[in-house]
Amino acid sequence: MFKLNKTSGSARSGTLKTAHGEIKTPFFMPIATVGAIKGLTTDEIGDLGGQIILSNTYHLHLRPGEDTVEKAGGLHKFMNWNGPILTDSGGYQIFSLAGIRKLKDDGVEFQSHLNGDKIFLTPEKAIEIQMKLDSDIIMVLDECPAADKDKKYVEKSLELTTKWAKRCKTFHATRNTQHATQLFGIVQGGMHADLRKQSAKELVEIGFDGYAIGGLSVGEPNEVMYEMLDETIPSLPEDKPRYLMGVGTPLDILEAVSRGVDMFDCVLPTRNARHGYLFTSNGVVRIRNEQYKEDFTPLDPNCDCYTCKNFTKAYLRHLFIANEILSLRLNTLHNIAFYLKLMSDIRKSIEEDRFDDFKREFLSGFKI
Repeated sequence: MFKLNKTSGSARSGTLKTAHGEIKTPFFMPIATVGAIKGLTTDEIGDLGGQIILSNTYHLHLRPGEDTVEKAGGLHKFMNWNGPILTDSGGYQIFSLAGIRKLKDDGVEFQSHLNGDKIFLTPEKAIEIQMKLDSDIIMVLDECPAADKDKKYVEKSLELTTKWAKRCKTFHATRNTQHATQLFGIVQGGMHADLRKQSAKELVEIGFDGYAIGGLSVGEPNEVMYEMLDETIPSLPEDKPRYLMGVGTPLDILEAVSRGVDMFDCVLPTRNARHGYLFTSNGVVRIRNEQYKEDFTPLDPNCDCYTCKNFTKAYLRHLFIANEILSLRLNTLHNIAFYLKLMSDIRKSIEEDRFDDFKREFLSGFKI
């Protein structure tokens, strides 16, 4: 399912085969939490070079419900997307919705943020929901501890995560006869190198189609995140895809690729677009700033997306200040285009065995 094609140092390019097509790695997944990238159509994502998108089990379970999506023919047909889909299991919500959930040995009880209803999510239920959504890549249910949790807490959390991973694997194996889905394990262990290695070892012994590194970019300094990657990645198989969850900035992506990571997702390009925080080849543009009021140049002269080819910084600033809905669309389209082009350029540099040079050149011109 995963073929490693080329390396440049520790950076890797390859091909990940799924039921809905092949994906070139390294790649970035735009976030479609509830089955939609905010402000964009799936056709636009495809035109920008998007290969795969990410949706969320917890949120789609709340609405419209996995049974509705299944009746529609699966998430691909429901949202009119022909490419692969990865669904997160709801494990991140154990972290992000800590105030409205109760963690138990056999699962997690949520209080719906929509209407207060109680929802009990077990490892088996998380897999069942994702299968009804007809995801191509399914994630195990895990607990993602906060960066400041002490080692005693993280040890207990890791024990639970490994136990849940085994249950997910068992349930998936019994139900995967009609779905060509891939199941990924998620390495946890907080900010403790020994627990990270332990988690990776335990998951590899269980055996998964790919391995995610979770529980990073949750408040720790960048240097700590890179250290955890350095401690974790050598324990993961070379012939399986490696997925760094929820990361991140262009710098973080480049640093992770240089360590051998293949897959990424993050809310930054879409969320920051809505706040007028735009990524360009020259660095970050905060489009609301007064300096752009009469700047009639393109947002990024090195970008050929619809936004950059047709509109100036002055117009984009005007839309943002006026709170025009078109601002959300044009900003989001550009930020997604920037991230997808970055990944395309990274892949090309690995194939040409010049990744380190590309990384250095990119960061020398990228000003935050």
